[in-house]
Amino acid sequence: MALLSVPSSCVVALLFLLATVEGVSSKKPNIVLILTDDQDVLLGGMTPLKKTRKLIGDLGITFNNVYVASPLCCPSRASILTGKYPHNHRVFNNTLEGNCSSKAWQKTQEPNTFQAILQHYCGYKTFFAGKYLNEYGSEVAGGIEHVPPGWDHWYALAKNSKYYNYTLSVNGKPQYHGQNYSQDYLTDLLSNVSLEFLEHRTKYSPFFMMISTPAPHSPWTPAPQYEKSFLDVKAPRNSNFNIHGKDKHWLIRQAKTPMTNSSIHFLDNAFRKRWQTLLSVDDLVEKVVKKLEAVKELENTYIFFTSDNGYHTGQFSLPIDKRQLYEFDIKVPLLVRGPGIKSKMSNKMLVANIDLAPTFLDIAGYDINKTRMDGMSLLPLLSGMAQNVTWRTDLLVEYQGEGHNRSDPTCPSLGPGVTNCFPDCVCEDAYNNTYACVRTIATPADLQYCEFDDSEVFVEVYNLTSDPHQITNIAKTIDQEVLEKMNHRLMMLQSCSGSTCHTPGIYDPRYRFDPQLMFHHGPAAPKLFHKTL
Repeated sequence: MALLSVPSSCVVALLFLLATVEGVSSKKPNIVLILTDDQDVLLGGMTPLKKTRKLIGDLGITFNNVYVASPLCCPSRASILTGKYPHNHRVFNNTLEGNCSSKAWQKTQEPNTFQAILQHYCGYKTFFAGKYLNEYGSEVAGGIEHVPPGWDHWYALAKNSKYYNYTLSVNGKPQYHGQNYSQDYLTDLLSNVSLEFLEHRTKYSPFFMMISTPAPHSPWTPAPQYEKSFLDVKAPRNSNFNIHGKDKHWLIRQAKTPMTNSSIHFLDNAFRKRWQTLLSVDDLVEKVVKKLEAVKELENTYIFFTSDNGYHTGQFSLPIDKRQLYEFDIKVPLLVRGPGIKSKMSNKMLVANIDLAPTFLDIAGYDINKTRMDGMSLLPLLSGMAQNVTWRTDLLVEYQGEGHNRSDPTCPSLGPGVTNCFPDCVCEDAYNNTYACVRTIATPADLQYCEFDDSEVFVEVYNLTSDPHQITNIAKTIDQEVLEKMNHRLMMLQSCSGSTCHTPGIYDPRYRFDPQLMFHHGPAAPKLFHKTL
C-alpha cells in the first residue's frame, strides 16, 4: 500500500490544531516573579498577605529556609538577576562605587542575566515593572535611557523605592509621577501596567514578568484605604527584642539598651506602616492571578513570590534596618505555584536567592550547565522529587559594610566610618561591618559561622537548634575542630564559582576536606573584603 506524502509544514499545522482542540498548551511555561522590598519572614512579614498565602502558598509550595546572598537591596537583587554570589557579580552595596547599576555592572554582568538568556535563547517575551537597582537612572551610568538587555517591556523606577513623586523609565523614556493616588501610587501603577501587559501579550510566545514593588520599604506610605489598618499592632517582642547584643561584633554592642521610649514608638509605627503598604501588594497579587486566569494562562504559569532581604525592628536594640548577619535580616519568604506543583506543600531544604535565575532557565528548557551561575535549579523540588535530589547543606552570605569618611553628626563619638545612625547615637552600619557567613542546615546541625573583616577578625557562631534567636555567641566554646572546618569551608565558598559552590558542606556525608577545593580552577576569585568608599 502506498504511503501518502504530507508536507512537513502541514504536519506541524495539524499537530498544533490537535493540541488546540484538546486544550493543551504547546508553548513553554510562563513565569511571573513578584519581588517585594525589605520584607521579612521571621517577624510576621507574611501576616498581612492573606490573599497571597491563599492564592500562591496554599495552591503551591512554601519554602521554609530561604536565604539571601547579601542582606541589602542592590547586592541581593544582583544575585537574583545573575544567579551569583556577590564575590562573583561584584555588586557590594547600594552605591555606584559599590557597583550598584554602575557602568561596570552594565558591561560585565547585565548581558548574562537570566532575562537576557530567556529572551535571546528561549523565545520569551519579557516584562519588568518596579524597582530595579538602587542607583538605576544615575546620569553617570547612562541615566534612565539605559534599558538593560533582555527586557522587551521596561517600566523601571529611577533610584530607590518611593510611593509618590517618582520617575519611571518607560522603555528608556522618562515618565513623571506626582502624588495623586489614583494615578501615581506606585504599587497600584505596577499592578495596572502588569494587567495591561497580560491583556495585550503575544499569545503564542511564553512570557516572563518581574514585578518589583516598593513595599514594604521606607518611606512606608500606605494607600489611603489602608491608613487605619493594624492600628493596634506592635513590633514583636521576642526574646532578642530590646536586649544588649553581648559577645557580638562591636557594631551590635554599641546599640543603646534599653532603647528609649521614642525609639520604640518609632519602630512600632514603622512596623505598622510596613504592614499597611503590604496590603496593596496583596491586592496586586490577587489581580495578577485573576488576570492570568481570565486570559487562560494560569495553568501554564509559575508564580514566584519573594523578597530581596529581611528586616529588623528592635532586635538587639537596633531600631530598624537590614544589613546584619542574623536570621531576621538574611531570611526571606518564598512561595511558588505552577504546573505540576501540588497544593499545600512545604519544603525545609536550604534555598538561596541565587537559585532563582537557574530555576527560571531550567523551566524554560535552557541548559544551565552553560552558565557560570552559582545557584541550583529548584525545579526538581517544585515537582515533588526532593527525596531523589542531592541538595546542599550550606550556603554563603556576604556583606560589605558602608561608612562615611567623616563622623556622623548624630553620633560624633563613634568617629568616622559609620552610617545609618539614629538620633540617640545607634548606628546600623560601618566600614568594618563587613562579614561572610556559612549558614548550615543539615540533619546533625543547624549552625551559622561568621567572620568579620576587621582588626579582630571577629567570629560569631550560633547553634540555632538550641538558640533560634541567636542570643549566645558560642565561638569561644564550640569544638575547635568544628571551628577550623567551618573556617576552611568559608574560605572555599568565598572563592567558589559555578559548580564549585555546590560542593558538600562539612555536615554532608559526602564531605571530604581538601585544601584544593578552597579555590576554583582558573584565576582566584577577587576578594570580597575591600573598602570601596
